[in-house]
Amino acid sequence: MPRPSKKTIISCAVTGSIHTPSMSPHLPVTADQIAESAIGAAEAGAAVLHLHARRPETGAPSQDPVHYAAFLPRIREATDAIVNITTGGGLGMSMEARIAPALQAAPELASLNMGSFNFNISAAEKGCHDPQPWEVDYLRSTRDLIMSNTFTQIEAVLTELNALGTRFEYECYDTGHLYNLAHFADRGLVKPPFFVQAIFGVTGAQGTDPENLMHMRATADRLFGDDYLFSVLGAGRSQFPLVTMGAILGGHVRVGLEDNLYIARGQLAESNAQMVAKVRRILEELGHEIATPDEAREMLGTKGAKQVAF
Repeated sequence: MPRPSKKTIISCAVTGSIHTPSMSPHLPVTADQIAESAIGAAEAGAAVLHLHARRPETGAPSQDPVHYAAFLPRIREATDAIVNITTGGGLGMSMEARIAPALQAAPELASLNMGSFNFNISAAEKGCHDPQPWEVDYLRSTRDLIMSNTFTQIEAVLTELNALGTRFEYECYDTGHLYNLAHFADRGLVKPPFFVQAIFGVTGAQGTDPENLMHMRATADRLFGDDYLFSVLGAGRSQFPLVTMGAILGGHVRVGLEDNLYIARGQLAESNAQMVAKVRRILEELGHEIATPDEAREMLGTKGAKQVAF
């Protein structure tokens, strides 16, 4: 069973690198928009802010540390939420580019994909409205894309960020990724508690069937016992049903415009705060208490906000 917890951690993935600006006018793109949206999500109840950056001129994904530096200090000044910087970056980027912002910022948390897999978001093109040329090219290119996260690459990220005291959100898109995490745990390169983010709904990885969630949870139980925290991410329309199911099973939740643009069928979400507020209402109706950032820090074993480099 996952490590028992009296409270539920809400993570919010603010902008990501999958959705493109023409899909929604509410997707944060500039530093000001990302900061404001992240702060709003924290005020609504998110204890963890999962952050990507974008090029302000076009909205294209960026792992340039300069683009992160434009919003990280503002977020830290305005909220005590845990900052979680991606090492997934934008699709097709090198690992060196993907890890650069986390190496500079030394955050409390960084995401880490736990295996290589096909990552196809080309079908999202149908959601574009008068797109910029880069958007179409970016989405179509994923029909021939492998998201590379080899054992060598994962070990390098672990080694470099462990040295900074950063802990990880282990993003697991398939059951095999749990076994990869167990491999690194057996070698002593990662230490509990393991913050496992089970991801469902990306084409090329596991689907959103409830049975898949049950299988991931059962496998993690066998591999990690009570040395892990289980969180659920459902892509697109499955976001709220799957995270609710995960919470009922004792897990934590992740929502946000990175993973889903809609607050309800056919209705675009106007902000990340709106999405956090919705999942908070669901959780509280189910009798869950929401973890504060400091309570989440204790559960995740992070180094604390004063130990970051931004």
